[in-house]
Amino acid sequence: MSFGARALIRLGALKHNLDVIRRAAPGSKVMAVIKANAYGHGMVTVAEHLTDVDAFAVARVPEAIQLRERGILSPIVLLAGVIDETELGAAVEWGFEPVVHCSEQLELVETTTAGAVNIWLKFDTGMNRLGFRPEDANDIIRRLTAAPACRELRLMTHLSSADELESTTTNDQLRRFKTVVDGFNGAVSVGNTPGTLGWPDVAEAQREFGFKGDNWIRPGIALFGVSPFPDKTGIDLGLKPVMQFEARLIARKHLPAGAKVGYKGIYTNDSDTQLGVISAGYGDGYTRHFRSGTPVLINGRRVPLIGAVSMDMIAVDLGPGASDTVGDIATLWGDELPVEEVAPWANAIPYELVCGVMNREDSEVVP
Repeated sequence: MSFGARALIRLGALKHNLDVIRRAAPGSKVMAVIKANAYGHGMVTVAEHLTDVDAFAVARVPEAIQLRERGILSPIVLLAGVIDETELGAAVEWGFEPVVHCSEQLELVETTTAGAVNIWLKFDTGMNRLGFRPEDANDIIRRLTAAPACRELRLMTHLSSADELESTTTNDQLRRFKTVVDGFNGAVSVGNTPGTLGWPDVAEAQREFGFKGDNWIRPGIALFGVSPFPDKTGIDLGLKPVMQFEARLIARKHLPAGAKVGYKGIYTNDSDTQLGVISAGYGDGYTRHFRSGTPVLINGRRVPLIGAVSMDMIAVDLGPGASDTVGDIATLWGDELPVEEVAPWANAIPYELVCGVMNREDSEVVP
């Protein structure tokens, strides 16, 4: 029996969450974003079980090739696009759909003889990261439409602040994007996770923005049961956490009042209690930035982290009357302890925590 940390991945919750997302944007096509090893949940396993999505999206060519080599035949979008003729050739060979977001990629598509692919043309409507200016849309669309390497042209943008429901930023971005897509005779994608779940205009993008093709949503973190909104958990949104990150109690001992705990003795105990040592640390993805007081769930009760996180272990205050035994399972986040609640204790966001889980030992996948 392993005593290390593990991620328990529940595929039934994954399918439940997809159903919730579909209901938020009925009639839309779904591009499931599974970059960063499916946000730490196992890219290939997730893709094998999300058989009813319309496409997958990853960041880079090697991720996409890994999916194809494991038998994933669905369309795969390359969110970062391709950087040279070799990568564009791979996109043609394997049937990937690259995003074009800069002049170098545009010129590559115009001059290549590698073959034709579907292209997602990205516009920067206020994120100020990747994409062309909306003001240049007519010229760039004309150039790509004329390029022999462009089999079918589709348009997209990315929302920077859709998790802030009271902000005016998203409405500003949507107005800019409408100037690009109004009347466009093709598919369009604007809805990331918070955009899809928080902004009705995104779910109704085809009607609101006036394009004639399919409306594609791009869910990411919500697929895994995690809320994109800072004041809500996934459970609040009707989602189920896919990942249960857990470890085992490997030691229990008396801790007298005044004892210092862990490296540099940064925590001093103020009363007699029982100290527990749990087999998880920053080597497993339980970040060293977690501070004393971070909740850990064991035997149905929350106990606080005390002292610094080590590479393979953390210490918790089990309480003076604790009856926990070595081998008991402790939940670091998951059921009854949402990752959204744990993340602020490390000045982190939930995305960062689930993406950071390391595969030191085999994670377990269950229905």
